Amino acid sequence: MKKITPSQFLFFSFLLLCFTSLAFGQNITHPDEVKALKDIGNILGNKNWDTNIDPCSNKPPWNVTIDKDKANYVRCNCSISIDGFCHVVSIMLKTQNLSGTLPPELTGLPHLEEIDLTRNYLNGTIPVAWGSSKLRIISLLGNRLTGPIPKEIGNITTLESLVLEFNQFTGNITSDLGNLSNLERLHLTSNNFTGELPETLAKLTSLRELRLNDNNFSGRIPSFIQRWTNLEILEIQGSGLSGPIPSEISFLHNLDDLRITDLTNGSDSTFPQINMTKLETLILRNCQISDELPPYLGSMTSINLKTLDLSFNKLRGEIPETFEKLLSIPTHVYLTGNLLNGTLPSWVANGVKSRKLKSIDLSYNNFTYKNSEACQETEGKMNLFESFPMSPRGAVTCLPSGNCTRTFDYFHINCGGEQVKSSEGILYDENSDPSGAATSKKIYENWAFSNTGHFLDANTNAEVYIQKSQNTLSMTDSALYQTARVSPISLTYYGMCLENGEYTVSLHFAEIMFTDDNTYSSLGRRIFDVYIQEKLELKDFNIANEAGGVGKNITKRISTTVSNGTLNIRFYWAGKGTTAIPYKSVYGPLISAISATRVNSSSKGPRDMAIGVVIGIAVSAIIFVILVVLAWRLHIGKRNSLTKELKHLNLQVGLFTMRQIKVATNNFDIANKIGEGGFGPVYKGILSDGTTIAVKMLSSKSKQGNREFINEIGLISALQHPCLVKLYGCCVEGNQLLLVYEYLENNSLAHALFRNEESCLRLDWPTRYKICVGIARGLAFLHEESRLKVVHRDIKATNVLLDKDLNPKISDFGLAKLDDEDNTHISTRIAGTYGYMAPEYAMHGYLTDKADVYSFGVVALEIVTGKSNTIPRPKQEALHLLDWAHILKEKGNLMELIDRRLGTNFNEKEVMMMIKVGLLCTNATANLRPTMSSILSMLEGKTVIPEFVSDSSEVMDEKKQEAMRQYYSQMEENESNETHRYDSSSKDGPWTASSSSAADLYPVHTDSSYWEKRN
Repeated sequence: MKKITPSQFLFFSFLLLCFTSLAFGQNITHPDEVKALKDIGNILGNKNWDTNIDPCSNKPPWNVTIDKDKANYVRCNCSISIDGFCHVVSIMLKTQNLSGTLPPELTGLPHLEEIDLTRNYLNGTIPVAWGSSKLRIISLLGNRLTGPIPKEIGNITTLESLVLEFNQFTGNITSDLGNLSNLERLHLTSNNFTGELPETLAKLTSLRELRLNDNNFSGRIPSFIQRWTNLEILEIQGSGLSGPIPSEISFLHNLDDLRITDLTNGSDSTFPQINMTKLETLILRNCQISDELPPYLGSMTSINLKTLDLSFNKLRGEIPETFEKLLSIPTHVYLTGNLLNGTLPSWVANGVKSRKLKSIDLSYNNFTYKNSEACQETEGKMNLFESFPMSPRGAVTCLPSGNCTRTFDYFHINCGGEQVKSSEGILYDENSDPSGAATSKKIYENWAFSNTGHFLDANTNAEVYIQKSQNTLSMTDSALYQTARVSPISLTYYGMCLENGEYTVSLHFAEIMFTDDNTYSSLGRRIFDVYIQEKLELKDFNIANEAGGVGKNITKRISTTVSNGTLNIRFYWAGKGTTAIPYKSVYGPLISAISATRVNSSSKGPRDMAIGVVIGIAVSAIIFVILVVLAWRLHIGKRNSLTKELKHLNLQVGLFTMRQIKVATNNFDIANKIGEGGFGPVYKGILSDGTTIAVKMLSSKSKQGNREFINEIGLISALQHPCLVKLYGCCVEGNQLLLVYEYLENNSLAHALFRNEESCLRLDWPTRYKICVGIARGLAFLHEESRLKVVHRDIKATNVLLDKDLNPKISDFGLAKLDDEDNTHISTRIAGTYGYMAPEYAMHGYLTDKADVYSFGVVALEIVTGKSNTIPRPKQEALHLLDWAHILKEKGNLMELIDRRLGTNFNEKEVMMMIKVGLLCTNATANLRPTMSSILSMLEGKTVIPEFVSDSSEVMDEKKQEAMRQYYSQMEENESNETHRYDSSSKDGPWTASSSSAADLYPVHTDSSYWEKRN
């Protein structure tokens, strides 16, 4: 037997290995491609690939999931060549949130046919090197990619699908794309492409899908589209291209989905010839089509038309009888915003009721009203909103009819949410009705809403028109932004029964459907237009951009005019923005809340308005303020003249009737009485809409009354802030003068701090600190941020009210004055409360905003100590908290000021901060006191508090000091606290104001009436 040499042994061993590999189907990736994959993974930011495991082994991490939307795998072909290795032909990494860049190393995979990186977080540009590949499919949908399409892409003659949607690509479309003779799919939606479409694209005769939506193209839709006879999908929505739609579109017989919307410029055109027998979706919206509806659309029975949208054109005439044939197909029909007229066909209502029509929207047309059946409830399936302008039902036909029982000067809506009260006390109506594709509903007496459209290409059949944030929002009034109403085409809110005049419309937005992170879900762009009274007010509005991020709120305030008792607010999607991030059907308008309020319609500027308020009279439409004041003084003893004057004032508050007030308060039932002060009695009431109110009634014995009544209406109606009490309106009938306020559930700060009954509130330190900061914020607004620079003149604990969450609100503007910025000091009629007035004001009548600063300092010390500033003693000089604080500071023992009820549960740093601020604010020299904005910055820890140096020569003697110490000790031990006998308010209900609405806690009540006697 012949002996086998070592070399022969090695040869036979190699043959055995090869046969074994073939026999058992061993798949081994070519070593060069393994290295290329490693580099590609690193550049993409894919940390999961492990090249120690063969990429073509069909094992994890190379084959994780083949799910359609989250595919994560590498596919190989092991029969391509005779080299015995497997070669990578497909890479699918969808929805992986990869944050790298596109790898030029893709060319290291010579047999690669498909690269799909849909919905990641990739950035950078398309590598020029890809132009030498043999790719068939490139999908880069939903990333952050930028730059132009490299002309080298035109060299990939094997390319069949190029998907670049939802990125940030720029520049003109390269003419080299015309070389891609095998290209069947070209998706360019939602980028920043510019320029005209190159004529070379006419050579793309294999095209089946073309999407050009949401770009900045220029020029007309090219006539060479007739060359694309294989097209099945053509989308040109919000593309920047202009009309008219070329007649050559009739050559595209194979279309089953045609969407052209919002063509810019161009001229009116006739209806294009549509003779595609495979159409399922036909959308020609806002294309400047001026024509009658072509009867042949209804006669094309071979069409399986599921969506027909011809809205916002200039279509006229009657609906053709042939359209009844659409009943044979479950179709969504939108003819919104046209000029259609004539009789509404009976088959429209019958088709909806029989469910043969999915929905039909005929809103904003000019039909003759003859078919009452059409106005029956159809559960979001038929919309005839403003379709019969000449009908006896008025402008909003098919909503509950009837004349307005009263007029309104406001409406407030929580779009998509439940009823909620804002931090400003505004009650926003509930609007949580799910609606439908064709909906118009009147929810409340003074507003309705209308929706047009269903979300195309949704992942589910469910139509969702209300979205809810998946995250907890942290902004003020977050309840208004937690939910929102969305619409795929057009959403209208319609105010009715409104008083004519100038209005401010506040639109509240917060983007809640995208994320604020480094994932593909953050890459969505929502863009829409806003019309008010049919005037375009916000063009290409992007909530997240305007608000500075996702989950942040932005309020847009827009002035408009109501002249016929109605106010129209329309949100419209003009084809802009992404439509499939984070998933399909996320697009269109989104609105969180709406507030519309009538404002003063005087043509006078802010300064003139300020002077009017300073003397207590709001500006009327025609009469100057000075004339009103003179008229008032001439009739000072005649209350009936006040009725006449106030009814002609154009204020930002409502005018209530005495009947409304009596119903609300149960005819001023004594059980609803919650206080009585210098102004008169205060009653709790509930309006017909469920709003709880507090009603201040001017007492016939009041010496305050008239001047403060006018002043309070004028000032508060012009001031809106979360830290100011809200005035709903007033009532003037005969000799009756009443103010209607928001109702504050937790009484006044004085009630919480100074009363010792078991039922009183126990304010912990965080709450006290929050209250102090809130007061500072409100005063900073009055002094520096408001259009009207106001000096309150009567800041004290009884004039700070607490809502249900113990947030502070400054009340009682009856003594407030406008701060004339041209004068450093204002000599004026002295008014205020003893113990809180700044020395320069009390003694000399010099009033600046520093007078409020002094008062705030006193209140800050009261919050720390839980004790009132002024302590009366029979037949002896009153004791003052401020004096005691100065003595303790001199002795270095300020911590003795802390309210013993707090125990040790307080933040010593914050306590010392508040005490130092209080002492700084009460400096006897006005110009040494800080501004309220500086104080707010100190309290928030943003600014260092300067050391206070007292310039007072007065030193409290030991006897007085000991008397004060004993008094406080007795007050803390004695629950009855004799100072309560001076409190005339009810113990059962909250207070709603202060010196003009509830008695002070202090026996020395030298307020405005006292100073009146001195003048």
